[in-house]
Amino acid sequence: MTTRKRPNILLTGQLYDGYDEEYQCPILDEDRVVDELDEKMVEGGVIVDYHGCDLFPERWFHIVIVLRTDNTQLYIRLESRGYTGKKLQDNVQCEIFQTIYEEAMEAYSKEIVHQLPSNTPEDLESNLAQIMQWIEQWMKDHN
Repeated sequence: MTTRKRPNILLTGQLYDGYDEEYQCPILDEDRVVDELDEKMVEGGVIVDYHGCDLFPERWFHIVIVLRTDNTQLYIRLESRGYTGKKLQDNVQCEIFQTIYEEAMEAYSKEIVHQLPSNTPEDLESNLAQIMQWIEQWMKDHN
């Protein structure tokens, strides 16, 4: 597996359809994103980092990891990034109701969906070790 740094295809590939003033972010054109990524995903060895999952085809993934954060920690983290108002409230509420985890469970086979805590630097290191372990096991099982 190789690590490749790629530009943000959302911005460089013109894969957005306007700008959401309320959330202060580009509006993703989901169909164009999937079309753009489809060929790259066939190559394999790709990690997709996104805050949702139901737009991506199940065939792309061998594992789906949902990072979970304590609501207080998430609020502080997002506030320090400049999130305010509805954007801040909706993100925290999404975590409270496990929205992304539920989306993943509905969109993909339950066997490939996993949750990991993401509250502390120690969690980050532990998650990295766990993910590397999964990758190594997958490679052994499929090579």
